[in-house]
Amino acid sequence: MSTTDASRETESRNTAAAPSPPRRSGVRRDLHTVRVLWRREMIRFVRNRLRIATSLVMPLLFLLILGSGLNSVLDPPGTGTGAGDFRRYLFPGVLLMVVQGPALTTGALIVWDRQAGFLRQMLVAPVRREALLGGICLGGATTGAAYALPMLLMAGVVGVPYGLHLLLALGVLGLVALSFTVVGVLGAVCIRRPETFDIVMGLCAMPLLFLSGALFPVHQLPGWLNAAVLVNPLTYGVDALRRTLPGGTGLAGADAGPQWWGWTPPVALELSLIALLALGGLAVAARRFARTD
Repeated sequence: MSTTDASRETESRNTAAAPSPPRRSGVRRDLHTVRVLWRREMIRFVRNRLRIATSLVMPLLFLLILGSGLNSVLDPPGTGTGAGDFRRYLFPGVLLMVVQGPALTTGALIVWDRQAGFLRQMLVAPVRREALLGGICLGGATTGAAYALPMLLMAGVVGVPYGLHLLLALGVLGLVALSFTVVGVLGAVCIRRPETFDIVMGLCAMPLLFLSGALFPVHQLPGWLNAAVLVNPLTYGVDALRRTLPGGTGLAGADAGPQWWGWTPPVALELSLIALLALGGLAVAARRFARTD
């Protein structure tokens, strides 16, 4: 064997024996994916200041104009009936309206990403589909909670005292925003046309909001509507938020939550149901997401 061949063989052995560069583990790769997609949603959020301002207009109209108008009906000036403050009852529903729009918009962005070709690039990446959707949904939930923060600061306008309970309410809103985001993402991986997505999400979101007790008391609805209220996941989010905020509304029967055969579920159980439904929807969306293109 020549000297050149021997040196080549030694070099190849050293190369083979040299340790390969460390590869990122699957868990670390998934966490990195979640962080990147969450950061992408946050960049979208901070760069669209006009949308942040306009998204608060409709909830403020509901709270200050509709709430004040219904107050004048329930307790006309000069009568002194003390019927309560409807704005205080409406406040949790307005908070949910604030988080609903941005959370569902996350699904619409997935539809537009499919049109632009960005969705295909995500699907060919060597990461789990659950991590991709997890980062998107986490970003949507954070965005929804961030939209609700200015409205929470207006709690004193409707007579809700300031305190640590507002932080607990923000946590509840974050969980509800996550469930809305999962609904939007689930629709986005099943619907390809942006126009169709907007119509379907509108048809799904409005009945959920109306039959949740967010905008008016539902304890005296007909039996068939009461059944729809009980199977509506948003009902438990509204009730958990309303019971987190202290003081009540003063409206007769308006503070009564959903009941299962005369038993009112605790707030922890209500939040657990919302979390389980969100995780289940995310799992279904992830399976469908793998076959979306």
